[in-house]
Amino acid sequence: MSGASVTVLGAGDAFASHGLFHAAYAIEANGTRILMEAGPTALTSMKRCAIAPDDIDLVLISHLHGDHFSGLSPLILEYMFESPLRKTLVIAGPRHLEQRTWALFRAMYPEFDTSKVARKLKFVVLEPGKSTRLGRFKVSTIRTPHTVKDISLALRIEAGGKTIVFSGDTGWTENLVPFSAGADLFLTECTFFNTRTDFHLSYPQITANRDRFSAHRMILTHIGREVLERSSEVEFEMARDGMTIDL
Repeated sequence: MSGASVTVLGAGDAFASHGLFHAAYAIEANGTRILMEAGPTALTSMKRCAIAPDDIDLVLISHLHGDHFSGLSPLILEYMFESPLRKTLVIAGPRHLEQRTWALFRAMYPEFDTSKVARKLKFVVLEPGKSTRLGRFKVSTIRTPHTVKDISLALRIEAGGKTIVFSGDTGWTENLVPFSAGADLFLTECTFFNTRTDFHLSYPQITANRDRFSAHRMILTHIGREVLERSSEVEFEMARDGMTIDL
């Protein structure tokens, strides 16, 4: 992963607070490009950042909330009519991702024949607590306390001696500390400032544990309204739409 970079396509929460785009990140390493998360604004942001949709080699999805995976429908539409895939695209995420993706696409575009594009898409299930080799990347996961019936994942991506960890959406869990240990980059959600829940992180929870995290660089993302309104008090680096993080 020498010379790796991460482009923040969307640093916002589910409500696109303060106009931030929904969750999406483009990772480049070893001549390979990953789209991590595909919120509904992902395709728009990719085109603003001059990232060609057919250059994506792998898509990673952390969980099945609309602000994290519903952008797959516009992306599939793009592949059908504007940017035909020249190779098989792997889309990896929690169980039921394939079924939910096609159900959503059919609800949005019921008249279209998807058989041709479907042959170019390969869905892979990521099980929590396991590691999977996907092309040049090793992807490890843990389950996070965000959803109950569905599975939400934190992702650890490794290749070429570099590591990127993404918390996904999560309440506080002690597992985040060892899971992110030693990472070159730890992207952690920070949805709230005052509000405390067991399914999202708040800024005080992160600061209370800051000395326990050993990642070389830690950046807050999935930023909610409360955090944005008190940004002058935030002592961590915050993601912003369009920023590029070089590793």
